[in-house]
Amino acid sequence: MAKTRMMRAPLKYVQGKDALLSFHEELKDLGERWLFICSNSGHKACHDKIEKSFDGSDNYRRYEVFGGMCSTGEIEKMRKIVQEDRINVVCGIGGGSAIDTAKAVAYYERIPVAVVPTVIATDAPCTGLSVVYNDDGSFNSYLFYPKNPDAVLVDSFVIAHAPVKFLIAGIGDALGTYFEARACSRADAPSLENGGITRSAMALAKLCYETLRNFGAQAVVSCENQLVTTELEAIIEANVYLSGVGADNCGLAVAHSFYNGVTALGGHSAPHGCCVAFGTLVQLLLEGVPKQEFEEVQNFCIEVGLPITLEDLGLDSSKTADLKKIAKSACVPGETLHNMIPDVGEEELLGAMLLCDKLGKEKKAYEKEEK
Repeated sequence: MAKTRMMRAPLKYVQGKDALLSFHEELKDLGERWLFICSNSGHKACHDKIEKSFDGSDNYRRYEVFGGMCSTGEIEKMRKIVQEDRINVVCGIGGGSAIDTAKAVAYYERIPVAVVPTVIATDAPCTGLSVVYNDDGSFNSYLFYPKNPDAVLVDSFVIAHAPVKFLIAGIGDALGTYFEARACSRADAPSLENGGITRSAMALAKLCYETLRNFGAQAVVSCENQLVTTELEAIIEANVYLSGVGADNCGLAVAHSFYNGVTALGGHSAPHGCCVAFGTLVQLLLEGVPKQEFEEVQNFCIEVGLPITLEDLGLDSSKTADLKKIAKSACVPGETLHNMIPDVGEEELLGAMLLCDKLGKEKKAYEKEEK
């Protein structure tokens, strides 16, 4: 029986310089009693603009700087505030942990949720899930929601003034979107929403890659100089909306499984998006794509500052045991790597990782000679 095709997205997406000044005007229909769950930096970057947007309004606002991790205890703490203060809309402000906490609280309390990302290192703002940890920092579960956030608002000025490393990591996460979507489509694998992949979703995923290629390098320069430009606006939309909605409605493959494998080493500091970028190159080798396509993606990674070798990720290619552990963890049952046709095993993945590293080293050596 053919899968039913489906498509999900946030109900509203708002983006632009100083968009926070229109926060209340854009989102006033969500509720009248607000709880803002903020990271420290998110509170500093957004509080004053949001308050200004409420001028003349008698809406209740409460700001809480959360504990830094989307944990079961933190979620319960925020739920109590919702109940005690009769909150009827939650807003997450900050990075992925603050946003995931707000999504979880809203889900359990059955109230709307808005999202204001202050960094765009991943495409999490638009997705319908949270990663939840135990209070000791160990992994607890993935929470999959019946809908995506009610609203996502991105102030481009805030993103332009965040460290550029977050933008680059977000580009890396978005880089995997089209190629993982393409692999899932070829295999007739389910999307993250467990449905068939629509043409609309594939079009978004492809547009995501095209936008990265066309504007990525200029956007990095813009962010380095804290400038809101047309190029930066395009990459913000690609990192947040095109990648988030594209991945949600298409699916994942090798690139994200590689990242999950890397986390098995413990204590690893490479950003999620940087691992996904290298994992995308690994996936292309496993697919046996033409040399021209592989080099196109590899050159893009160099252009924007994404990794092309294991060393770039802080991994040692001579530590075979570590690499085998990554490959083993990436290939466990249920991993998205198994959306590939033909299926990929530990040996194939390890070989592709080492080949990708070798090609990256050769590329760097060649460019050094050219200089």
